[in-house]
Amino acid sequence: MIHPYRLNGYNIILDVYSGSIHVTDDAAYEAIVLLDGGRTREEAAALLPERLAACGAPQMSPEEIEELFDDIDALIRDEKLFTEDLYRDTRFDLKQRHTVIKALCLLVAHTCNLNCSYCFASQGDFHGEKGLMSFETGKRALDFLVENSGMRRNLEVDFFGGEPLLNFEVIKQLTAYARSIEKEKNKNFRFTLTTNGVGITDEVIEWANRECHNVVLSLDGRREVNDRFRVDRSGRGSYDTIVPKFRRMVDARQGRGYYMRGTFTHFNTDFTEDIFHMADDLGFTELSMEPVVTDPSSPSALTEEDLPVLFEQYEKLAVDMIRREREGRPITFYHYMIDLTHGPCIYKRVTGCGSGTEYMAVTAGGELYPCHQFVGDRQFLLGNVWDGVTATDVRDTFKLCNVYARPECADCWARLYCSGGCAANAYHASGDIRGIYPYGCKLFKKRIECALMMKAALQTAPEE
Repeated sequence: MIHPYRLNGYNIILDVYSGSIHVTDDAAYEAIVLLDGGRTREEAAALLPERLAACGAPQMSPEEIEELFDDIDALIRDEKLFTEDLYRDTRFDLKQRHTVIKALCLLVAHTCNLNCSYCFASQGDFHGEKGLMSFETGKRALDFLVENSGMRRNLEVDFFGGEPLLNFEVIKQLTAYARSIEKEKNKNFRFTLTTNGVGITDEVIEWANRECHNVVLSLDGRREVNDRFRVDRSGRGSYDTIVPKFRRMVDARQGRGYYMRGTFTHFNTDFTEDIFHMADDLGFTELSMEPVVTDPSSPSALTEEDLPVLFEQYEKLAVDMIRREREGRPITFYHYMIDLTHGPCIYKRVTGCGSGTEYMAVTAGGELYPCHQFVGDRQFLLGNVWDGVTATDVRDTFKLCNVYARPECADCWARLYCSGGCAANAYHASGDIRGIYPYGCKLFKKRIECALMMKAALQTAPEE
């Protein structure tokens, strides 16, 4: 399977199963596309002059055409083009391998000091009662992680909510406890804090710089965009409160180990302007902007009519990032981070994030769910941190949830990049964790096309 596309002046051909990416001239692009239609070499060669004329490319002599197809044949022999799917028959063996838990999302606060209407967690209480995680519950969660992590040394823990800084004293106690057992247990804890910023103080900054591998800071961009939804309980916008605190935290971290994490909705489909605001006006360089996932009837929900605008925005962002990189002042956009040299292994590319198997969320009361987006839906309750995973049938369902378990992914060129997508989004869109979220699929494929194009552009000298 291949995926040919043109973007920003580049002809790009992705060979799906080898992972090879070819940046070609018009002649090679058209020849490969002709072969992809199931034609023989002779049939494709006969049609090539007509295709070259249609796209305005120079005509080629018969000898040049033969040489071109010889080069294509060499790529095929080297298994860099039109490669077969080597992983289909081993997919369930891959997923049924023994897994260990390597990451927990600790919902230390089922409450929030903001009142964002698009919040998947129902303004922080996860459609249940408000509450804070006790130290004893959090300590047991860390012990549960250690006990179920096997020989894995590096363990990930995200302090999440709601708003986790509403329970900062317990967070401090938990990180201190984790550090106290690292040597004995031969483990290394890597902590992340995800915060709306309201509760950031100098003490929080000092603690985060000492303990957190990463901090995720929630800001939707321009003041008017952020303050449409990210408001306090009185309806007041949060921008003027949180931006100075975010800038202090980022400065204290010397511009590293953080992400600005925004959400775009139907009301700011020009989301690149929010990214440029955060980069140019506020000085943030590590950026993420996520599409809202909400009830389709919500006024903030993205629509089919928004898609062409969003595609244009992603392309605009990619072109601008190329310019910034060449000028020596790059920014990072989370969805364009792609490692073509040391990227994830095939096991990870088939199985995805590991929710419900390698990654779990822990509620304030100690219950285990496959991830934070399933919290409160009792059919996905896995167990608790004292008794462990007792709903083994739920866990096994997630074990078998991989890119090959989704029929809609069978012919998708992007499936080894998205691993079938988010199980929670699929469930909320289709009622099945092995379904898909079609809108998200379309956005993901555009982002991957842009990311690959950027790789091609940055390895090519800019035109004078």
